[in-house]
Amino acid sequence: MTERSSLEFSVGLFMVLGLLALSYLAVRLGDVGLFAKETYSLEARFVSSSGLNAGAFVEVGGVRVGIVEDIGIDFESYESIVRLALDPRIRLQEDAIASIRTSGIIGDKFVKITPGGSDVYLEAGDQIYETESSINLEELISKYIFESGDKD
Repeated sequence: MTERSSLEFSVGLFMVLGLLALSYLAVRLGDVGLFAKETYSLEARFVSSSGLNAGAFVEVGGVRVGIVEDIGIDFESYESIVRLALDPRIRLQEDAIASIRTSGIIGDKFVKITPGGSDVYLEAGDQIYETESSINLEELISKYIFESGDKD
């Protein structure tokens, strides 16, 4: 091998290793899901899940413990069915409360779970029965404006 081809080989190897390192970091930091974490699913039914998107985070006690896996609708009751993918170390009681909250004043929506006090725990595929839908700021402002005008 000549000195020139040895240098070209070294530069090429360095470039390949650099691209592999950048790809790994992009996948890990972007949370793409190639390195799948073990989770279990629970369902929660909300009257309205307005503004909540699949991929939104789920938190318990201010700590992110999962994501919103899917959002669907029950065509009989017209309720939103939200499927949550949670860390298997999180054990929730059957009387836990799931509520849709906003991160900051106009931030993204997420699901906050408040643990209950029951001795019975939810298993994979179970449903959280106690839920609180998201607050729609537009409806609140509209209600305030139009009701304050009726007092004249």
